[in-house]
Amino acid sequence: MAILGIDLGTSSVKVIVLDTQGRTLSVSKANYTVMAPQPGWSESDPNEWWSAMVSAVQSAMAQVPRAEITAIGLSGQMHGVVLTDEEGLPIRPAMLWADTRAQAELEQYRMLPASLLERLANPLVPGMAGPMLCWLVHHEAFSYQQAHWALQPKDWLRFRLTDEVATDPSDASATLLYDLLADSWADDVIAALSLRRSLLPPVIPSGAIAGRLSTRAAEALGLPMGLPVATGAADTAAAALGTGLLVPGPIQLTLGTGAQFMQLCSEPRADQTVRTHLYRAADGANWYAMAAVQNAGLALDWVRQVLNATWDEIYASAASVSPGADGLLFLPSLTRERPHHPGPSSRGAFLGIRIDHRREHLLHAALEGVAFGIRVAFEALPTASKVTTLRLAGGGSEHPAWRQMLADILNRELLTVDTLAASARGAALLGGIASGIWADALGTASIAPRTSLVATPEVERVAVYDQVYTRYLESINPHSLPGAGE
Repeated sequence: MAILGIDLGTSSVKVIVLDTQGRTLSVSKANYTVMAPQPGWSESDPNEWWSAMVSAVQSAMAQVPRAEITAIGLSGQMHGVVLTDEEGLPIRPAMLWADTRAQAELEQYRMLPASLLERLANPLVPGMAGPMLCWLVHHEAFSYQQAHWALQPKDWLRFRLTDEVATDPSDASATLLYDLLADSWADDVIAALSLRRSLLPPVIPSGAIAGRLSTRAAEALGLPMGLPVATGAADTAAAALGTGLLVPGPIQLTLGTGAQFMQLCSEPRADQTVRTHLYRAADGANWYAMAAVQNAGLALDWVRQVLNATWDEIYASAASVSPGADGLLFLPSLTRERPHHPGPSSRGAFLGIRIDHRREHLLHAALEGVAFGIRVAFEALPTASKVTTLRLAGGGSEHPAWRQMLADILNRELLTVDTLAASARGAALLGGIASGIWADALGTASIAPRTSLVATPEVERVAVYDQVYTRYLESINPHSLPGAGE
């Protein structure tokens, strides 16, 4: 018996086939396009998601043709919104988490009573479904009125798989339309924003059966019809499950297009400084605090394309150029950052370029700049100072020199988790929970991936990076340091 896990990322879909002993039988990946039709916009065609998913599933199954799939689970990129008609057909391109066009619509949120904002338990971010729906009301009224559903990305994909519509608490809690304390849609907020409550799907547990594989989807995938399909979870929540992060305490850093620090907590305690996020975990029992970075792999991929570099060249520059990049500094804010950032609306830049700087200096500085942005997010977590070791996951965390740079800049030991596709693995585990292979998330503890120490901060480099980090903070916001501007 085996389980299929599908992770719908920002620019690619990953599929994993997992057996009931937790062994990875196969992994596959297929890419699709992220579009930016206007500055600050980030969109994708859901139909491309479907085509890529079909291709990735067929590829994964071809590697293990005798695997008997008994269940399917999903995870997906968070936030954003997919507007569809009653049958699930997209009305317009999906609006993604990196989209900032709804910045002005956040003012509608700021006008809400404090008692309602407190129940959302999250900072106001334009790339979440609530502000995006407000933007659609003002700027694309026809699309908004035509829509029957407003779905999260993985929920749209599951709708196509099962012809059933639903979402789970981990994704719903990241929409700015969810009451974290009541653990349900925030009907008062939705009404106050004059949004249509009927657009939002029912919320069911991440590890529940949300539907069964339809005849049409089964034929496309080459799988038996009627397979149970779990509701699934947001990618960060699924990654926690997939990496064996099952109890409060440890902090995990996941690196991909964005970066996220997350820490499970047993109660929904919102950050009173409103700099970090609070969402529902995939296990149905916990919540998690999160500090997210918009400009991680997103910024590195831009640098890679502009400088015509390979990923190997970028990561190799971490070791070939000395810390500090000989005075060159990169500010990675190519898109607006999250509220933890001292200058969330600051712009990206290379600073201090000299004639003796070479291409590898630019690549090295890009890595450092992204790592500094990650450090800003880490330090926003209330418990950051109490943790000496970080768990490391995600496809953007695999190169040894990059890991060492992160350890030096964060001044923390790094433990890597032995899994190639954390979110897809978590999705598969949710499929197993839904089909009764495991009773609950804690039941997967015995098959959790191993962790191993991969990087320890080196004292001399830590000292150098602390100095460069101070310069970084001054550059992104001259008033962010004590005494600055006096």
